[in-house]
Amino acid sequence: MWYVYFLQLSNGDIYVGSTNNLKRRFSSHRAGYVHSTRAYLPVVLRSHVAVETEEHARELEIYFKSASGKAVALKRLIRRN
Repeated sequence: MWYVYFLQLSNGDIYVGSTNNLKRRFSSHRAGYVHSTRAYLPVVLRSHVAVETEEHARELEIYFKSASGKAVALKRLIRRN
């Protein structure tokens, strides 16, 4: 199982990533081991989508990083406080 996940950064931005081990990857983000999110701690896991293959996860990650994908994610997938 692969996951596309959405993190809310401390500056309010949304980070999109993919992994086959969501628990480990989220722990890496929280611990500051991921260069892309290190400066924006703490991070909050807002949502995730599970898919069967790495290829599908990577395609979705690219889509959700696009303007139209961000709009869909914000409207349908990401829970904000």
